[in-house]
Amino acid sequence: MYLLEEDFWFWLLLLVVGMLAVFLWTAAWKKKVKNKFASKNLLKILSPDQSVFKPILKHVVLSLAIVSLIFALVNPKIGTKLETVKREGVDIVFAIDVSKSMLAEDIAPNRLEKAKQLTSQIIKKLVSDRVGIIAYAGKAFPQLPITTDYASARMFLQNMNTDMLSSQGTAIDEAIQLSKTYYNDEEQTNRVLIIISDGEDHNNLSNDVAEEAAEEGIKIYSIGVGTDKGGPIPIKRNGVVLKYKKDSNENMVITKLNSKTLIEISEIGNGVYIDGKNTSEVTEKITAILSNLDKKEFEVKEFSEYKDQFQWFLGIALLFIILDVFLLERKTAWLKRLNLFNENV
Repeated sequence: MYLLEEDFWFWLLLLVVGMLAVFLWTAAWKKKVKNKFASKNLLKILSPDQSVFKPILKHVVLSLAIVSLIFALVNPKIGTKLETVKREGVDIVFAIDVSKSMLAEDIAPNRLEKAKQLTSQIIKKLVSDRVGIIAYAGKAFPQLPITTDYASARMFLQNMNTDMLSSQGTAIDEAIQLSKTYYNDEEQTNRVLIIISDGEDHNNLSNDVAEEAAEEGIKIYSIGVGTDKGGPIPIKRNGVVLKYKKDSNENMVITKLNSKTLIEISEIGNGVYIDGKNTSEVTEKITAILSNLDKKEFEVKEFSEYKDQFQWFLGIALLFIILDVFLLERKTAWLKRLNLFNENV
């Protein structure tokens, strides 16, 4: 296990990008000026030791030195002591709809990205609760088992997309059914399922399954993403819209938020439905709901001590800086004889 002590220093990586832009512009400018001054053959005679490769190598070495210094400032730490600690919290499973209808852009930037944004913000507000993630479309797939590792939860969350499940459609009942396997304590009273979806349901079994889940003590809350007006489903390649999804009669498919289905499921599951338009409002409501639920005590293993690793990156940075000092831009004699980069042609 590791953590980053001062990750805001990563913004300095933009400096490396800026250096690359300046280097490329300078190289193009030098080439243009040299071509105006003399022909290529004459330049070889005037400066026979001028290397094409060495300036690029020096830039790479200097860039690596700066990147290493940035990592030293960030100060990655590695866990060295694992302890078992007791916590009190709620077990929360997020069931996120990844069907193609979630690509509709009637809510910015699109429904799926909004769902991921909502989930991420809710997780950020958690303190000692455990979370799990389910992805579902025509089938449900366990994305992340119950854990207190919020960083892993956010990582898995960001990787979710509409292509991760080959079975298309929207089967909310599959997600509810799968969520039952996430809660392993039969006496547990703090079971929460949060469904984030546009409400499309293609097999109409959700209410029955929700009733079964409620009997097992699972409270079901739902968050609707989308609008009543709806929108078309874009088919994109490399971020560019190629066309919009059409039905068998070549009519454009318009997908709309079906809040009625989500409201019914939540009522059956002893929970509530929340409109997902406003991220901060949704986060506040869910946080308030979770704070009023019974907490369950459980044990988790956590790293209690971490060891600094900045010195390794600092050493690597100093090594690159020394290498940059001794690395000249002209051709090295023995490399010139080897002609590895075909510069003597």
